Amino acid sequence: MISYPSRHCTVELQALPSRIGQVRRIVSAQLRYWHLDPLIDRASLGVTELLSNVHRHAQPDKTCTVEMELLLDRLTVSVRDGDPRMPVVDDAEPLATCGRGLAMVAAMSESWGVRPDGESGKVVWFTLPTSPPTVTAPSLHARRTVLDKPARRFAEVGASADGLRPDHAPARSAVAG
Repeated sequence: MISYPSRHCTVELQALPSRIGQVRRIVSAQLRYWHLDPLIDRASLGVTELLSNVHRHAQPDKTCTVEMELLLDRLTVSVRDGDPRMPVVDDAEPLATCGRGLAMVAAMSESWGVRPDGESGKVVWFTLPTSPPTVTAPSLHARRTVLDKPARRFAEVGASADGLRPDHAPARSAVAG
């Protein structure tokens, strides 16, 4: 078994609106450095939601730590704060302007959770897979519907009705691939 060392990035901050944007930029830059550009949007959204919860709910202060850890095929993003109260996922009213953050984190991540951190704090985390999901190719024997028309080949291109110019030919690229 080949073991790769984990990669860490930790940022301590006050969860204030101006700092949340800075942390989002740090997350983006770190993921670019690790060559994980496809994860930037989801990781930034998740960390924004978790930091917004700290800003809104954490007592007595807004000090927190954001940690990103890359292990093999999984990125874990966590936010640690000093408030021992566990977050509650509620069904937000249709016109509510808040209350959907953890549901969004759950929807865009592979997994998420919360755990106590000592006697006076908690850690809220989510994971993202670093490898793209596998996509299965359609069956070669799939049935075509009436709307599916195969592309015509050069040999199949015939003359137009007036016989002077060829009927439409498909475009070809000179670049392989």
